[in-house]
Amino acid sequence: MRTALGRYSTAKVVPQVSGAPGSKTGYWTWSTGGGELNGLSMIIFDSEENARAAGDRISAIATDAPDDVTLDGVEVREVVASA
Repeated sequence: MRTALGRYSTAKVVPQVSGAPGSKTGYWTWSTGGGELNGLSMIIFDSEENARAAGDRISAIATDAPDDVTLDGVEVREVVASA
């Protein structure tokens, strides 16, 4: 599973997201505590409009994901602080 998720993220998701208008940075993570693998991504954009457009693209990309890789949802949030 890690191999499929890693390959899919590296080959499909990361290049499309990093090339999206307004993309600033992104992080793709997965759980490390054992049990079922659960990935979580956070991608920062320069505007809500660009973030929403990228969310739509990510949802479309996910329809072509391997059967063992699923997208649970896309949320757009405002960054209120960083360190």
